[in-house]
Amino acid sequence: MGRYILKRVVYMLLVFILLTFVLFCLYQMMPANRAYTDAKAAMTAYKNWPADKQEEKFQELYLEYQRRYGTDTDNKLVLYLRWLGLYPFYDGHRSGLLTGDFGYSYQYAQPVIKVVGPHIRNSFLIGIFTEIAVLGITIPLGIKCAVKKGQRFDRSVQFLSLIGFSTPSFIIYIIFIVIFCSILHLFPVSGMKTPGSTLTGWRNALDVLWHITLPTICLVFGSLASITRICRASMIDALSLDCIRTARAKGLTEKTVVYSHAWRNAIIPMVSIIVGGFFGVISGAMILETMFGFKGMGLLFLNSVRQADYDLIMFLEVIYTFIGLFSNLVIDLTYGIVDPRVRISK
Repeated sequence: MGRYILKRVVYMLLVFILLTFVLFCLYQMMPANRAYTDAKAAMTAYKNWPADKQEEKFQELYLEYQRRYGTDTDNKLVLYLRWLGLYPFYDGHRSGLLTGDFGYSYQYAQPVIKVVGPHIRNSFLIGIFTEIAVLGITIPLGIKCAVKKGQRFDRSVQFLSLIGFSTPSFIIYIIFIVIFCSILHLFPVSGMKTPGSTLTGWRNALDVLWHITLPTICLVFGSLASITRICRASMIDALSLDCIRTARAKGLTEKTVVYSHAWRNAIIPMVSIIVGGFFGVISGAMILETMFGFKGMGLLFLNSVRQADYDLIMFLEVIYTFIGLFSNLVIDLTYGIVDPRVRISK
């Protein structure tokens, strides 16, 4: 087990370096130049100078800002190593990801770590409630559909899940907003808290929960169809195994057969969905967050791309890359725990 984990960690590091380097090179092509912008802004103090002197001063300021930001070269490898904190800047100092300097957001005028923190918390808050609700509904529903395969209940759920699976998510969000906000007036249309409120403690927590309830319902509804169908198919396959027929032949109750024997075999294909969904809560839901004005990771990433906030974009990509690699490791280890037949020691 230890050797396997060590190999996977080394593999994760190599993939992380490769992915971040590719992303770094891609985002370097963005039409944004911090050094040029800041040099232009600093030239306002010299607007009364002669044109030739202004041009000379601008080139001086431009080079100064390039050296400050570490962009005084076109070598992509050097720029990437500086971003990581492994290659020195012009004056010899090192500053980058590995030194704890994650960059500065010009859009929010503060370090990116302070910008990302609240958005991760918001995405995790709505995501964890969604994941618990989805698994609490889809797993029992999928099991019941498999047990009652072909009956009226199963056909009804399959029909409704097909509609939900085929409907675009933004259409579902619009319908829910119209019903619950415009007609029933049960939930606010957007935001994280009541505008102008000064609530604290439990009252503030309840106000936040009231605002995130409808987005959570929308996310749950959007996930029900696909996960229910997967759970149903996995359970049907498990119920057809020889060991299940043997368990029934031994006289075990149907409840014991379904929940103690069949479900243990059916959960194996569900591992990637359950574990992946748990880690995916931090990545955010871009369409939902945009429509509900929810300050999560998805909306933050969209706004950072719109504003060409380079340091913030790269830090978000680092988070997404790490989540993807780490979740895959956890999924592989979980397979070995759920199914002892899966060898993970080699």
